[in-house]
Amino acid sequence: MMPGPTLRAALSGMVEEALNRTLALDPAGHQALLAALRGTVQFRLTAPLPLTLTLSASADRVRVGSVEEPAPAIEIAGQPLAFLALAQGDDQVFSDGRLTVQGDMAQAHQFQRALDRLNPDWEASLAKVMGDVPAHFLGRRLRAALQWSRQASAALNANVEEYIHEESRALPGRRELEATFHDIDELHLRTERLAARLDHLTDAPRSSETQ
Repeated sequence: MMPGPTLRAALSGMVEEALNRTLALDPAGHQALLAALRGTVQFRLTAPLPLTLTLSASADRVRVGSVEEPAPAIEIAGQPLAFLALAQGDDQVFSDGRLTVQGDMAQAHQFQRALDRLNPDWEASLAKVMGDVPAHFLGRRLRAALQWSRQASAALNANVEEYIHEESRALPGRRELEATFHDIDELHLRTERLAARLDHLTDAPRSSETQ
């Protein structure tokens, strides 16, 4: 069920405030993201939570909207779990089709590079509140937790892939696919060589007749 307009506006407002607070911790990444938002970027979440959020630049802030744009510069669509995987550093969400991208591909690459550059200084922000030593301790724990979550996500994806290919046999195994592709390449090469020989044999009588 689609959230109502009031709830969507409240959600987008909270996301906007949190996003700009985070960007304030990374001035260089902030400017890179603003430059990448020369056109509206739209995120369309599909089932089980249909929701649309837009990102656009307004002066020195990133605006987050909840009203669907009819013609955004870029639209990224997929399920919420795919967006979560992308946030954890899983770049394969695009290659395997969990997320789709439409629109200005040049801007899409610039937007992706800007996201990759983001590196907020969490420790400096925490140090203003609790001091250097506790902030450093929590910063290390946050980085370790993020690294663990990315490793866990990669391990889960690998296990699912192995199950699909090897256990359930829903798809051929990786080695079987590689062997099949190798055989296809060999067959294609032999076919080209045979065609070249046939062309040569066909042209040979014509050459003798003209001499």
